[in-house]
Amino acid sequence: MNEFQIYSPEEQFHDPLFTDKGIRVFLKRDDMIHPFISGNKWRKLKLNIQEAKNKNQDHLVTFGGVWSNHLLATACAAAKYGLKSTAFVRGEDVNSDVLVLCRVFGMELIFTDRTAYRDKKTLFDEKFSQDPKAIFIDEGGAGYHAMQGCADIVAELKRPYDHLFCAAGTGTTFAGLVKGMQDAHLYTHCHCIPVLKGADFLKEEINAYFDSPPSYSFHNDYNFGGYARTTTELLEFIGYFTSKTGILLDPVYTGKMMFALYDLIRKDHFPKGSTILAIHTGGLFGLLGMKEQIADALKGSQRAT
Repeated sequence: MNEFQIYSPEEQFHDPLFTDKGIRVFLKRDDMIHPFISGNKWRKLKLNIQEAKNKNQDHLVTFGGVWSNHLLATACAAAKYGLKSTAFVRGEDVNSDVLVLCRVFGMELIFTDRTAYRDKKTLFDEKFSQDPKAIFIDEGGAGYHAMQGCADIVAELKRPYDHLFCAAGTGTTFAGLVKGMQDAHLYTHCHCIPVLKGADFLKEEINAYFDSPPSYSFHNDYNFGGYARTTTELLEFIGYFTSKTGILLDPVYTGKMMFALYDLIRKDHFPKGSTILAIHTGGLFGLLGMKEQIADALKGSQRAT
């Protein structure tokens, strides 16, 4: 997959808060890698696709919800590299904007009730165990190949940083970043922002990739009610950030991560002179699932000002 040349610059962005606290903040723009195979979705898929091609497999089979950016990325990547794609979709048959695009890219969708969906390996085996061309890719692309693909981010960095921030759903991307720092013998302190409520279990998921638990910070107070949940405060912050930087965030992952970063800077969590890198993991189509809430929140904030 060397023919896919990615573009993911590190951009410094500014805010009066940063100036006041003496902090410099940068953003790794993985959202610019591709319109649909964006951010950590590309990094999680690339080694899985390489493995499929090495094993002469041509069918990517994966899992996700009706607004899953991972499904959209998989559908597009399969089309780009001449592969078939199928997704087991959690829930009832609906036509979300994301699933419409998945279908346009040629993905077959199998809607699955939530109970059966919990046992993904059984679902795969029941339909594809006799198909040697099919490759299992877990929900969100989670797995060792995905972790290794995300570790590549560290090798691309143009300068050293004191701190690194990343949102976490499965913990795979964050584990890759920590692994990349270890392999490069860098002392950047990594900060995990879980987007799920009650996400302490993610520590075990992250630590499972290492022989001994690595050192990192786990900020468990920025989930805003849980996965794909949001509040007016978060949506107003996303509106503020995007209107000041021209960089779009989503309410599911990157919005929560950036809110946490601003809040911790405001609370003097970092010493003056610190340099911080936040990872923009893409996945901006999550905005479409909350467009009415976003519109209402921003209309309200504009009336207030």
